[in-house]
Amino acid sequence: MEVEIGRGKKGRRAYGFDDIAIVPSRRTRDAQDVDITWKLGPHTLELPCLASAMDGVVDPAFAVTMGRLGGLAVLNLEGVQTRYEDADEQLDRIAALPTETATRAMQEIYREPIKPELIARRVKEIKEGGVLAAASLTPQRVEEFYQVALDAGLDVLVVQGTVVSAEHVSARTEPLDLKRFIRDCPVPVVVGGVASYATTLHLMRTGAVGVLVGVGPGHACTTRGVLGIGVPQATAIADAAAARVQHLLETGEYCDVIADGGMRTGGDVSKAIALGADAVMIGSPLAAADEAPGRGYHWGMATFHPELPRGTRVKAGRKGTLREILLGPAHENDGTRNLFGALRTSMATCGYETLSSFQKAEVMVAPALMTEGKKLQKEQDVGMG
Repeated sequence: MEVEIGRGKKGRRAYGFDDIAIVPSRRTRDAQDVDITWKLGPHTLELPCLASAMDGVVDPAFAVTMGRLGGLAVLNLEGVQTRYEDADEQLDRIAALPTETATRAMQEIYREPIKPELIARRVKEIKEGGVLAAASLTPQRVEEFYQVALDAGLDVLVVQGTVVSAEHVSARTEPLDLKRFIRDCPVPVVVGGVASYATTLHLMRTGAVGVLVGVGPGHACTTRGVLGIGVPQATAIADAAAARVQHLLETGEYCDVIADGGMRTGGDVSKAIALGADAVMIGSPLAAADEAPGRGYHWGMATFHPELPRGTRVKAGRKGTLREILLGPAHENDGTRNLFGALRTSMATCGYETLSSFQKAEVMVAPALMTEGKKLQKEQDVGMG
């Protein structure tokens, strides 16, 4: 529904996760009967979860742990792991930075050149752990570095930027031809981010196996403030899911919609699937795991941009092991632990057995969902407060 912003401009009303509620159906189900496995290209994963390609979230050891738990961690091939032989020293330094100088200091740290030999080493370290290796490159650098990662055994490539389109225009450089690149790449390629129906559909037509949906919703991201762009995640996911249907009708090929960012609790993950996502990519909830390399801190891929930073270092804290955050048990009641146990319970409570069936769940616009009857929790700063 369009609303009039002014006489010369109209716009659609858009919704975030807090505006949406999942409506229980006439049926309930045993949670043990719920199947949350999903397929990314030829790979079947037990958890519909990717760990964000951010230095405070994923290093090779974290990727191995994540893979053994059933998820897929994406390593940032343009981060400290591939710029420094001793990445831990730089991670210690970042965690110790004063807030007021953190961004400037991180710009200095990330000026160190990327080293191809470290790309190969990090991918091999993940493969030696016996799990799938996934890694991320920006469109500007993917052709320069992807072959090194492939030769080291990379299984999934993510081409990722703040916004990625299938029609980048440049008067100065030859833009990446995504369709040609994906056609020639021997491993599945995921691309993103996007936040609209048209851009999602165009990216799906490149042959990508998955599209990352989310521009600016991440907890460490400042894109919406710096650039003024973005779409609230509930609307962005629903639009992308509609593009997936159109793409399937056109080509007979199914392309995964991966909700990227803005999720903090199991309820947010559940809403993302109910709105049409096949899986989620999360960062800050996993940055709070004991195994995360960020020492309790989290920052995005554009935090250290040399000219226009679009992220900040935030404190995620330490909330438990990665297993506890993903699979429980939870010892707190705020929804930030046992994220995928919560997804199972949400699906079971609403009567759905698979992720694809849960995508058909009824949802409502419910602005009071997060505040109705929660006065005491808010006053006491407990639970949903």
